[in-house]
Amino acid sequence: MAGVISDLDFRRDSESVEVVEEIARLERKIFPKHESLARSFLEEVRKKNSGLLYLKIGKGKGEEEIVGYVMYSWISSLCASITKLAVKENHRRQGHGEALLKAAIQKCRTRKVQRICLHVDPMRTPAVSLYNKIGFQIDEFIECYYSPERNAYRMYLDFND
Repeated sequence: MAGVISDLDFRRDSESVEVVEEIARLERKIFPKHESLARSFLEEVRKKNSGLLYLKIGKGKGEEEIVGYVMYSWISSLCASITKLAVKENHRRQGHGEALLKAAIQKCRTRKVQRICLHVDPMRTPAVSLYNKIGFQIDEFIECYYSPERNAYRMYLDFND
């Protein structure tokens, strides 16, 4: 089912707070408590160097639901970071994560960055496969990144233009 990707913009979107609240609820369900930004989501997305895209699909009867989101930031004028990418479990493997990731990459490209980085748990093989498919490469294996028992790959995507 196709959806619509929207860019959260507090300056022109009167529903921004409601959208952030819905995404924060989704964040609590998907990520472990110590990895969740749910309590500070509003502050995070209001930062000048960050962005949030979200995907809505129709539920029928004119209703829509947010099924996924991606958060990104500009670390410097040369580098950006994908800080969160999540899709509701019952909407995975339908291309939503890939669509969100590609949209975030395009947004970062408008800033003329040369590299986009992210961190991912190696045990999340569908996520690692998605990042590889898009062209991300593993830069480093970081032990105990998320917690004492959870490691991470640092991955990157370089642009040569």
